[in-house]
Amino acid sequence: MPRPLRSSGRLFSLALVWAAAGTAAPAELAPKSSPEFAPAQWLERMDHALTTRNYDGTFSHWQGGRVEMLRIIHRVQDGVVAERLASLDGSGREFIRTGSSLACYLPDRRTVLVEERPPDESLVSFPTVNDQTATFYDIREVGHTRLNRRETHVITVSPKDEYRYGYRLWIDDSTAMPLKSQLADAHGQVIEQIVFASLTLSARIPDSAFRPEISTEGFRWLRNDAPPQLQHGAAATAWSAMNLPPGFRMTVRSAQLLPGSPVPVDHLVFTDGFASVSVFVERDPAPAGQPPVPESATVGSSSAFSTVVDGHKITAVGEVPPATVRFIASQLKAQGAAPSGH
Repeated sequence: MPRPLRSSGRLFSLALVWAAAGTAAPAELAPKSSPEFAPAQWLERMDHALTTRNYDGTFSHWQGGRVEMLRIIHRVQDGVVAERLASLDGSGREFIRTGSSLACYLPDRRTVLVEERPPDESLVSFPTVNDQTATFYDIREVGHTRLNRRETHVITVSPKDEYRYGYRLWIDDSTAMPLKSQLADAHGQVIEQIVFASLTLSARIPDSAFRPEISTEGFRWLRNDAPPQLQHGAAATAWSAMNLPPGFRMTVRSAQLLPGSPVPVDHLVFTDGFASVSVFVERDPAPAGQPPVPESATVGSSSAFSTVVDGHKITAVGEVPPATVRFIASQLKAQGAAPSGH
């Protein structure tokens, strides 16, 4: 599910919902009858559509009683992905990615933050199906319905334990785009929803679409990069989880210089393919001798948990139940020298 315009597990990633898929060009429409696909295949087709199409749309993101309007532009040209995600509300925040370079325009702070990200880490992404998905989630097609004058397949992804949230998706029969997406807690209550108000699918999107609308005159420009030696795994210690919730594994280990931090922090990402948890490790700023106090927080669908291990502050954040971030953060330990290449 989406995390529009905020940093958590998968930076600025979001699951798109296409309420206006009827604006697609005629060439996008399928014949009246389409082949039958298994529920997991619909998720695979949806992920392929989201990552390979050119699109420009506006959508509302609802969470915790708050609604934010955003615009997303996505283009694949000569193998390079360009994306722009912008708030249409008062903040004016914009995030623009070209390949592996991501620029975050923050008018409220009069700051532009630039960082390097993996080229496949999109502003627009959705959890993908892997070989283990069926072990930890029950994926079903629970019906067919018309939504915004489009035929859709209603797919549910229900977790089999307490460590994950569930998804409910309305996927367009002809384009494989999600028309509606919901995230639900263990009781089936919807805690997050996205709905598109407009959508254009285009064969070509100009470079001008990926320029910020705000003036950056007088802004501070900050680079959020780790020193070169840390980018290649030369950190003094490597942090790993002794145990993890079933199905989770570490997929990212990196070091970053974050704004306001004089030294790099370790960044780890754990995922089961659908759910992700981002963990940050930094020196504990608390005075010596002061006992650490674990802290928990829940904002909408995101959970956070902080604790102190061996003089380091461990913070886990993810769009998962509170028990999951607490489990992972509490299991982190330093493992000595980091292996080369990680």
